[in-house]
Amino acid sequence: MGRTMQVSLETLSGLERRLTIGIPANVVDTEVEKRLREASKNVHINGFRKGKVPMKIVKQRYGAGVRQEVLGDTINRSFMEAVQKESIKPAGQPSIEPREMAPGRDVEFVATFEVYPEFELVGIDGIEIEKLTAEIGEEDVDKMIDILRKSQAEYTKVDRAASDGDRVNIDYVGTLDGEEFAGGKAEEQNLVLGSKSMIPGFESGIEGMSAGEEKTLQLNFPDDYHAEDLKGAEVEFKITLHEVQEQTLPDLDEAFFAKFGVEEGGEERFREDVRKNMENEKSKAETTQIKTRVFDALVEKNPIEIPRALVINEIDTLRRQQLQQYGQIPENIDVRAMLPDDMFRKDAERRTLLGLLVSEVINQEKLKVDTARVREMIENIASTYEDSESVINYYYGNQELLSGIEAAVLEEQVVDLLSEKASVTEKAVTYQELISQRPEDKAQTSSKETEEPSEA
Repeated sequence: MGRTMQVSLETLSGLERRLTIGIPANVVDTEVEKRLREASKNVHINGFRKGKVPMKIVKQRYGAGVRQEVLGDTINRSFMEAVQKESIKPAGQPSIEPREMAPGRDVEFVATFEVYPEFELVGIDGIEIEKLTAEIGEEDVDKMIDILRKSQAEYTKVDRAASDGDRVNIDYVGTLDGEEFAGGKAEEQNLVLGSKSMIPGFESGIEGMSAGEEKTLQLNFPDDYHAEDLKGAEVEFKITLHEVQEQTLPDLDEAFFAKFGVEEGGEERFREDVRKNMENEKSKAETTQIKTRVFDALVEKNPIEIPRALVINEIDTLRRQQLQQYGQIPENIDVRAMLPDDMFRKDAERRTLLGLLVSEVINQEKLKVDTARVREMIENIASTYEDSESVINYYYGNQELLSGIEAAVLEEQVVDLLSEKASVTEKAVTYQELISQRPEDKAQTSSKETEEPSEA
């Protein structure tokens, strides 16, 4: 009777485990012989007919390669068998270190990896959350229309100093302790003053400058800035202003309304459509902030250890999503330097933790995906397409897309469940306050999005 695989499991620290696995030599040697015999039937070597090449020559020519192939397959299979035998659940891919691989000797290798945490979920009953609510008044509609007008504004070059609302064309170079830092340099960039697209003090510092003027600003990055090395940092920005452009807002006329799909009904119909869209945004914001508060409470009550491997995978996914927004990136650009891990780490850790907690709620409460809600979500996405029926069929015919929708629906069901168990108090705020507190990124448990098909 042949010897069996030997397995030794160690706990290194926290979630890290090490498996030492020994595989009898005859297991590998038998498989190598089998594959070489199969190969000998088809190999072509000059001087021999097909299928008549002596095994000695086949071994000389192909033995080393076949052995490497068998070792790889055997190690992978043995690792999976060992994991099942020890009843452990690896998180991420293992790091494999060979210890003995010589022909004729027992194979031994070490696999180091992390496991999913084992924990008892607490605090899902009696969560206290504050629900923000808002009424949309005529002033709110006026403010939204003003935002829409600014989105269609025209800019005309003027010969005067820059002021709030103007668009300027600038070069700038940022330095930290005299050294340029990543992302702190641009040439001929357009910037609308007052848009708050730059760090505090940058845009206001440009006000009063004229074309051809240079200025150096002493600024501080916010303490919560995404790049770890720039949080709260004192920096200098050298700015060169090339051009000042004055903003002209479009009139509220038929041509303006048509740009937003209103062909009839004039300003009254336009205001109705604006209000309707604002109501939709309000509903989304209310849902998202409830979701965020529920998840905040869940995270606070369950501070479990999370596998580093899962966080790294999440960071990579978030980085890829960010890159997609930039379009084509030149090959010589160091993507990891441009978008370092620390830029995404906080979000990645939260998403990973929430993913584990939500999965445990689903298991503990024995939740099953609501197929009616899945259908409703798909139909809502499809309604934005001309041939909506084809899009619906496309989703149901694509398992990856369908799984993403099902995961999103299950997540909604978890939020509904926890909200029903929660103690909810309402707080009235303005529409803008509600919208500004819609933290979509914090409400996610995973970066796997319910993507819309590019082609259907």
